[in-house]
Amino acid sequence: MAIGRRLVLGVVGLGTLVVYLVAGVVGYRLLSLLWAQRPSPAVVVAIVLGTAVLFGGLSYWTGTARLKRSLEAVVVPRSRAPALYRRYDRLTDRMRAGKPSLLVARLPVPNAFAVGGPNGAIVVDRRLFALLSLDEMETLLAHELAHFERRDALVQTLGYSLTQSIVGLVGILLFPVVVLTGGIARGVALLRGDPESWSRSWLGRTHRGALGVIALVGFAVTLLVLSYSRRREWAADDRAATVTGNPLALARALGKIERASTPDLGPLTPLYVHGTEENPLSRLLSTHPPMDARIERLRERARQRL
Repeated sequence: MAIGRRLVLGVVGLGTLVVYLVAGVVGYRLLSLLWAQRPSPAVVVAIVLGTAVLFGGLSYWTGTARLKRSLEAVVVPRSRAPALYRRYDRLTDRMRAGKPSLLVARLPVPNAFAVGGPNGAIVVDRRLFALLSLDEMETLLAHELAHFERRDALVQTLGYSLTQSIVGLVGILLFPVVVLTGGIARGVALLRGDPESWSRSWLGRTHRGALGVIALVGFAVTLLVLSYSRRREWAADDRAATVTGNPLALARALGKIERASTPDLGPLTPLYVHGTEENPLSRLLSTHPPMDARIERLRERARQRL
């Protein structure tokens, strides 16, 4: 039985070696042809950027339309919120954001966000109309209009598309290394009758290292995109405070949204884990700055105005 198993592993290992060697050689030949006819670095950069813009733009224009449909958002009638619309009209007149529609929807948590695309809109959770005062709602809308001014959603979508393009390019360049090292390591391990040992060989470690390089490049570019996302939130807060002249109202609005989004578990709160705790890594990977920091920054701005 052991001899039969060893024979089967040997045949499978040999077949694995052949398949991966062929794949590696083909991949190497293709890359060699590409390298022989390689364009200038400027052309490569242009291709990567062009691909990112094309696919990012398509994702932005089609994705926002799908998002609005999935939310089942409806337009807020002017007759139902005349005072809010008067303030909203003043904001759109003062800001370079066009005149996005005001939509109301039932979101998972009380919040508001800007949706770009061919028909821009600000989507507001219906609970905010009862949760926030008129001043607070105005500052929140000004914050979202600030995102329209800077075209933040489009830039962020293009950033994520660029990340995918860069990771794809690095993956193509390292393709022969990944295929050959992983395939040969697995084939040799099978021939030796120990399939699990492939990852401990130097070929297996090289394979993991190549994959690690690809992952590291993607992680680094993603951190840059997330850093930009956090900066755009600071900038939108500043712009809303400047336009409305009421940073404290925005601070109160953010505080109320934060409290309404945090589960109220009563006296048993310490016994539950509900994901509100933050650590340096979670802040680094977050699209938004810490809410406490945003609120304190707005309060400090209000103190400086006194």
